[in-house]
Amino acid sequence: MYILESKDICKIYGGEKGYSSTEALSNVNIQICDGEFVGIMGPSGSGKTTLLNILSGVDKANSGYVKISDKKISDMKRDELAVFRRRKLGFIFQNFNLLDSLTVKENIILPMIIDKCIGDNVEQKAEEIMKLLNVDSLANKYPYNISGGQQQRVAIARAIINSPTMIFGDEPTGNLDSKSSKIIMECFQKMNKELKNTILLVTHDVYAASYCDRIIFLKDGKVIYEAIKKGSRREFFNEIMNYVAVLGGDSNDF
Repeated sequence: MYILESKDICKIYGGEKGYSSTEALSNVNIQICDGEFVGIMGPSGSGKTTLLNILSGVDKANSGYVKISDKKISDMKRDELAVFRRRKLGFIFQNFNLLDSLTVKENIILPMIIDKCIGDNVEQKAEEIMKLLNVDSLANKYPYNISGGQQQRVAIARAIINSPTMIFGDEPTGNLDSKSSKIIMECFQKMNKELKNTILLVTHDVYAASYCDRIIFLKDGKVIYEAIKKGSRREFFNEIMNYVAVLGGDSNDF
């Protein structure tokens, strides 16, 4: 069963009042199964973030449709989509987007407070997730008192507190050093393997991509190749690097 499916997604920018148009995505078809960990890679301008935004309901395509859990989110009204995204989807960005006026724990449980979930269950769930991501010792600290890698782990905890159907990540290691990036990707792997979270990740980082089960490569708004992990992570890393080289770029272009 597909947890996410897109059919013939097209996105065009411009074209009004005599301006030239740009086709950002062209007939993109994506299928993701429940429990998969999928990455999207491609050169700058290939449509990675545009695709992620459309698949997650942040933006709308000019044509085609997107289904998540068999619900066609591309047809939802704005208010209905806002509720669906808040309750069913988790988002992790390059910028951590934490509130400095709230403690780590308060930041993590914020989605449940917005959804008016109160009681011991909230506290228990927060404790479990903080322990899983090794930020339980930071619970009463404020974001400006902890490192970037720790802030990203808090952002991840916030994203999964509501047990989302899917988690979307947009360059989650982009602002981190290599050591912090490794810790974050291990957190993603733990979420996928232990919590069975379905994850879709946009990244330019080959090392981060090697943690995924499958990589979808975009170029000029089209899916041009899919790499599936069949052996070790090191072997998958080498396969991704080889394909980047075939495309004529390096990892910094992706």
